[in-house]
Amino acid sequence: MELLAPAGNAENFFTALEAGADAVYVGAPGFNARNLAKDIRLDEIAAMIRYCRSVNKKIYIAANSLLLEHDLPNVLETLGVLEQLQPDALIVQDLGIINLLRNYFPQLKYHASTLMGAHNLMAVDYYAGLGCERIVLARELTLEEIHHIGSKIDVELEVFVHGAMCFSYSGLCLFSSYLGGKSSMRGRCVQPCRRSYSQKKQGKQASPQKKGHYLFSMSDLEGLEVVRDLRDIGISSLKIEGRLRSANYVENVVRAYRLVIDAGDDEFDTAIEEAKVHLAAAMARKASSGYFLSPQPEHAISPYHSGNMGLHLGRAKRAGNFLKLKLKEPLVVGDRLRFHPEPSGERVAVTLKEMRVRGDEQNNAKNDETVTLPIPEKLTDSFEHVDIYKVDTAHRDGGTKGLPTAPFKAEIITLRKQLQRDQVDIRRRVWETAHAEELQGSTILKGTKQGKQRPGTKRSRGSKLPLEWWLRVDSVRTLQTKMELTPDRFLIEMDRYNVQQAGQLKKMLGKRMRSVIWALPTVISDRGIAKYQKQIRTLLRAGFRSFQIGHLSQVFFFGGERVFLSGDYSLNLINNQALLTVAEAGLENAQLSIEADKESLRQALLGYKQLHVPAASRGGGKRNMRLGLTVYGAPPLFTSRIDASFFQHEKPIVSPKQENFVISKGDGVTLTRPLRPFSLLPYLDELKRLGLDYVIIDTTGGRSTKKDFQEISDRLSGVARLPKLPTFNYLGKLE
Repeated sequence: MELLAPAGNAENFFTALEAGADAVYVGAPGFNARNLAKDIRLDEIAAMIRYCRSVNKKIYIAANSLLLEHDLPNVLETLGVLEQLQPDALIVQDLGIINLLRNYFPQLKYHASTLMGAHNLMAVDYYAGLGCERIVLARELTLEEIHHIGSKIDVELEVFVHGAMCFSYSGLCLFSSYLGGKSSMRGRCVQPCRRSYSQKKQGKQASPQKKGHYLFSMSDLEGLEVVRDLRDIGISSLKIEGRLRSANYVENVVRAYRLVIDAGDDEFDTAIEEAKVHLAAAMARKASSGYFLSPQPEHAISPYHSGNMGLHLGRAKRAGNFLKLKLKEPLVVGDRLRFHPEPSGERVAVTLKEMRVRGDEQNNAKNDETVTLPIPEKLTDSFEHVDIYKVDTAHRDGGTKGLPTAPFKAEIITLRKQLQRDQVDIRRRVWETAHAEELQGSTILKGTKQGKQRPGTKRSRGSKLPLEWWLRVDSVRTLQTKMELTPDRFLIEMDRYNVQQAGQLKKMLGKRMRSVIWALPTVISDRGIAKYQKQIRTLLRAGFRSFQIGHLSQVFFFGGERVFLSGDYSLNLINNQALLTVAEAGLENAQLSIEADKESLRQALLGYKQLHVPAASRGGGKRNMRLGLTVYGAPPLFTSRIDASFFQHEKPIVSPKQENFVISKGDGVTLTRPLRPFSLLPYLDELKRLGLDYVIIDTTGGRSTKKDFQEISDRLSGVARLPKLPTFNYLGKLE
C-alpha cells in the first residue's frame, strides 16, 4: 500500500521522500487545483522525476484544474512535454483533458481526481472505462461504502487519509466562484466555508451568534485508526492533502503514517501513540475521522472554531499600533503566523520579524508570557479582536537538499521547440481551426470585451423568447400554476413523489408529455442506485423517454434503452474537448458550466460548433449535441453530505459581508443557496448570438410560487421596474 504525500515546492518534495513517502504529487504548471500556490516549473518537475527514478519512488502530476477554452494551447504543449518526461501518472479532473490524453498522448497514464466525484461504484466503473488506471475516491465515503466499491472492481483505488476537508462534495462547490469568480475547480478557492455566519431573525438585522457561527468550517481529516481497514479492503494508495502546507507539516504527517503503515499487528497501538505525537507537531487544524466511521460524523465541523491551521497562540487586543496577547505556546522571531480578525473572517499570514516582551525586543518568548506584536499592514482597521496562530516554525532540519534543475532547462526549451513543429496537426484539430480568425486579429473579438453591457430588447407580455427555454421545477404540482409564458420543455426533479405522479402528469399534459425531462440528482449513493433504477423503469413504462443526468456515469442507468439524454451543469463543461467527450457518450443536450463568464462561454461555443458540428452534420451519424445554460435560479453553492444538528433549515444566514444564504435539506444532501437568485434574463438575445441552443430557468429551492412566476414574466418582458439581480460570473471574469 502506497503512502502518497504532497509536494508544493522542492523543499517539501525532499522532505516527503526523506520522511518515508513512497510517492509524491506536484502540480502541473498552470492547470492544477491548487493554483494559489507558486507553480513548480517543468524543469523542476523533470529533475523531480529523474530523482524519483534514482531512489525507486513515484511521482504523480496533478493536472486537475477545470479548463477554459483558451487554456487548451498551453495545456497541449505541457502535456507534450510531460509525455516525454514520463511521470508515473497524471491526476485529472476535466473531461477535456481525458479526451486529449486518450486521443493524442497515449503514453501518459492518468488517474481520476477526487474532483470528478467518484462517490459510488457506477462512477468508479465509468472512469475505469475512460482509461483511468486509478480512481481517487470522494472524501465523503464511509469505510463500508469504500469496502463495497473495493470488493466489486479491479481498478486501483486511492483514498485521502489526512488533511483539509471540504464542506461541499468536491467538484460541486460554487460558493467561492459565486462570490467573486474564484473557482474552486480551477484552484482559486478563497474558502468561504471558513468564515463566520450569523442567524438572521425574522424582520431584524443579523447579529453574530455568540457560539457556533462557523457553520461550515470542517475539521481536518485524520485516518490513523483506519489504516489497517483500508489495507484490508485493498486500497492501493493512502493520500495526504496539503500542497499549500509547510515542510514541517509534510514531514510530521508523513512520519506519522509511515509508522502506522509499517507497524505489525502487535505494534499497532504503540505506533498510533507515536504517530499522534508527530501530528501534534504538524501544527494543523483540529482533526476528526471524517466520514470513515459515519455518513453523519459528529465532530467533522468545528462550529466554535475558525478552522485556522496551526497552534492557537491566543486572542490579541489592540494596543495603539500593536497587538498584545498572552501566549499559549512558545514564539520565536521568524515563526510564520496567521492573523484572523473578527468579525471580517479574513486571514493575513506573515513571518514574525519583531516582538517585545515587557517593553524590550526579544527573539524568544515562552508560553504564558505577554508579548506585543506589530499589526500587519494588510490587516484592516475594523476588527473587534484578532486570533493569532503559529503555522510554521522559524527553523527546521532536513529538506535542505537542492534540486538540480540546470541540466533540464535546456532540455525543456528544446522539447518546446520540437513540440511546436510536431503538434501542428493536434493544435489544428483541438483549437486553432475554430479560433483562426481570433489568432489573425479578426473583428470577431469586437463587442465581446468585458465592459459596459447592453441588455436585450424589451418584449411584450406573452411574446416568444429568442431561445428555446426549459423550466426546472421541484414538484409536479408546480405545473398546475398558471404562467404567462409556456416553456418549451419541463425539467422535473426525479424524486419519489414526482415519479408517483407520473400517470397524473401524463393525463395533464397529453401530447405535451414529450416535453418533460426528468432530472437525476448529481449525488447518488450506492444504496440509492437501486431506488433510481426502479424510478427510471416506472417512468419508461409510463412512456417518458427524456432524462437529464447529473453525473456522466449515470448513462449506465439507460444501457440498451431508447432514450434522449441531457447533461446538467454539474458535468462542468467549458471547453470543446469536454463537450466532445459527453457528445460521444450519447448526450443529445448538455449545459455549459454555470460558472462561466461571457467570454469563456463564447470561446467554448465557438470551439465546439466550429470544430465538431460541421463534421457531424454531413449526413448519417448522430444528431449534433445542443448546448444550453442555466440563466436564472439560486443554485446550490454547497452540496454537502453533512446535516449538522445546529443547522437551522430554511432560515436565512448572513456572511460578514452581509451576503444572505439559506440551508435546506435535499435527498441525502444539504444544500446551501443564495437568498436571491442570479439572472441572465436581460441577455437572452446576446446568448443566442453567442451560439446557445436553449436556456434553463430554474425555480427549484422554493422559487415556484405564483408570485415567483409573475416576477420571472416581468423580468422576461422587461416592462416592469425591478431590482437588479446578480449575474453570477457572466459580466465578470472566471478565474
